[in-house]
Amino acid sequence: MTTHVISPQTGILGDAYACDCGTLLAGRMTAELHAAENGLCSVCFGSAAEEPVPGLNRPCTACAGSGRRKEQITWQLAYAEAEHVITMTVVRGIVAGFDGPFHLSEIADTVRAGLGLPTGRLPVGPRVRDLLLQLQAGGEITMLSAPDEMVGTDMVLYRDPQWQRARTLGI
Repeated sequence: MTTHVISPQTGILGDAYACDCGTLLAGRMTAELHAAENGLCSVCFGSAAEEPVPGLNRPCTACAGSGRRKEQITWQLAYAEAEHVITMTVVRGIVAGFDGPFHLSEIADTVRAGLGLPTGRLPVGPRVRDLLLQLQAGGEITMLSAPDEMVGTDMVLYRDPQWQRARTLGI
């Protein structure tokens, strides 16, 4: 069985990638296509890890750290279903019911309970987070947070963000 794990290569031609099967790939698009054709995640290229910032590795969020295409597609379909089911109207109504600060997890748990979703059925937390960010961008709420850790003097690290939310007063 041929192994396929794609890794970036440095060279004078810009973005280049090489697969463990011996194939050289010019450009990210070509690497993504090769990954998809071989059942690998097209984000982490089968490595099951991603590096959001230099020196910080974590499990790939697109394929749930599996490196496989099936899990990536399953996650994408679940997220698309969550976008259809968990609407701005739903989240806005739940936020209106809170008097004062609240945590993302409180809103997500209320959404999950209100829709009768078992834990793990849909990515409720990420969808609620995205909608709360839209509410913040529209000036409807103000979000407060504290980092889990300082990395150096100019970077903060949020390992498992539990964002505290508060409605903006006077808006």
